[in-house]
Amino acid sequence: MRSPASIPSLVPSYDVTVHVVLDDFGKLGRSYREADEDAADLETVINDFLTGEYSKPQRVVAFNTAEGWARDVSEDVAWEILKRAVEVGSPLPRGTREFVVYHVGEDETLRAENAIL
Repeated sequence: MRSPASIPSLVPSYDVTVHVVLDDFGKLGRSYREADEDAADLETVINDFLTGEYSKPQRVVAFNTAEGWARDVSEDVAWEILKRAVEVGSPLPRGTREFVVYHVGEDETLRAENAIL
C-alpha cells in the first residue's frame, strides 16, 4: 500500500504569482486589465508593455493567494522594461514610456533611451 505522501493530489495547485496591470482608459476610467490565467505571469506582462499593449498603464500588482501576499511591483517592472528595451535596442511605446518615467524617473529613462540610439 502506498503512503499518503506518494498519492498525487486531486486538488489543483494554485501556488502561482499573478501579475495584473491597472490601465487608464481616459473618460472610460481605470481598470485592471483582464488576463488569461496563462498570460498573467511577469514575462507576459513585460512583453505586453514592450509591444504597447496597454493604453496608459498606472501600476502592476503581483499576488500569490497560496502564499497569502500581494504587492505593488511597478518599479521592479519598470526597471526590467528599461533593461530589455536597451538589450534589444527598441524604443518604448508611448504609454510604456510614461509608466517607466513615473516609476523610475525621467533621467534614468533618458539614459536608457540614449543607449538605444
